[in-house]
This record gives sequence, structure tokens and C-alpha cells, in this order.
Amino acid sequence: MVRIPRLLQAVLVLVGVYFGFVLVFDVILGQVIPSSLLNMYMFFVVAGVYMVFTFNEESTEQIVGPIKALVEDPSKKMLRNVVFVIVPLFFGWFTYEQMKPSFEAPLELRTIHPAPPAAVKVYGKRYNLLTLENPYRKFEKEDPEQFAELVAEGGAVYIQNCQYCHGDKLDGKGPYAQGLNPVPLNFQDVGTIAQLQEGYLFWRIATGGPGLPKEATPWISAMPVWEDFLTEEEIWKVILFLYDYTGYQPRSWEHE
Repeated sequence: MVRIPRLLQAVLVLVGVYFGFVLVFDVILGQVIPSSLLNMYMFFVVAGVYMVFTFNEESTEQIVGPIKALVEDPSKKMLRNVVFVIVPLFFGWFTYEQMKPSFEAPLELRTIHPAPPAAVKVYGKRYNLLTLENPYRKFEKEDPEQFAELVAEGGAVYIQNCQYCHGDKLDGKGPYAQGLNPVPLNFQDVGTIAQLQEGYLFWRIATGGPGLPKEATPWISAMPVWEDFLTEEEIWKVILFLYDYTGYQPRSWEHE
């Protein structure tokens, strides 16, 4: 009967447990197990396997012996050199894969348009998002010249503050965009601001990522809380600029 070395037994147990987790969660239950949770489970599994396989001196020697032989035995020089090259390369690659930024939208419940709260408190005032309207929108018909000035002012605010992420063409391709996860929205896409009321945009801009609804967590958003940097008037002007530049019209509750 072939006796499996103790060290190989420990490795086989760890591999079996790992693929067991993947099989149960991914295949049987159809639920993707988060990598952070899997890593935590495997940490405790490795600790448990180590304690079981080194419970006495004989078992410890059977685990440590092959490793010592690899390091100290002159006849294993070639194998030792190969291992000393492959292992650092593997851990370097693994660390890189774990640390590199991902530009894909997260899987955790992220939608383009989260459901807004009924009301929001910003700038020391409470706004009903169901009735909130852009106070400058009326000038589009009443005073086109003044409206054009307001749009231009909003464009200036956008270029100074927003284009770094959302791009100078409002396409989500600003110079900082690829460093963010998820990447900024493309306002030129008909599925973004063309589907929204201006009050909705005011809420998202003013409160940023931290203002997203708690019931929709976990949220990943790099959007700043612009209430801390822009005035209420500047946000409304930026919203005018967004719609004017893209050529879309904001949706209104009257037409819902």
C-alpha cells in the first residue's frame, strides 16, 4: 500500500476544502462567495490543519522534514532553485491581482439609479424630492438670454470641478476616471440623466456617495459630497449645463 507523505496529505486537505467551498457556494447554492470571506475561511482552515498535522514531534518532523531536506540537501539544489524562483513569483502575482484596481461595476446591488429618499436635508433646508424643481429652468422659456448665461456659468463650474472624473465631453472619460471604481457615469448615455428629474440629480450631486440610501448598501461610489464645496445655486446651474450639453430634456413628474 502506497503511503502518502504527511506534507502532501496536508496540502490535499487544504486543496479539498478550498474547492469544497467553491463547489458548495458557486455550484450547488448558486451563490458567489466573496473572496474576502473565502480568504478568512481558508486562514482558519490552514491554522486548523497545521495544528492537527503537528500535534506531536513525529508528525511535526514528517511535515517539516521534506522542507528542511529541500533547503539543506545538496542533491536537491536544482529543485531548490526552481522553488525559490517560482514561489516569490507566485506570491508577487497573487499580491498584484489582489491590489490592482478593478474598473468593473461591483456586483453588490449596484444600479445606475438608486431609489431616492422622499426628502433630503442639505444646505440647512429640507427638500421634498417628489416636488423639487430647478429654480432656473423657467428661464429657458421666459428669458432665453439669461438662461444661456446660467448654462455658461454651470459649464464653468463643471469644468473647474467635475470634468476630471466625468470628462470634458461628459462621457465619463475624465483623466481620473480609470482610477475610480466604479468608473464615473457617462452622461451622454441615454440611460443616465435622460431618465431622471433634475431634483434627483440635485440630491445625488449634493450628497454624493455618502448620501446613497442605506437600504441599498453596500455602495461603492467616489462621488464627493458637493454640498461641502459648491453652493446650492452652482449645483442647479451645473444641472442646466449637463442637460444643455447632452441635448436631453429632464423628466418631470407631470409626464410620469
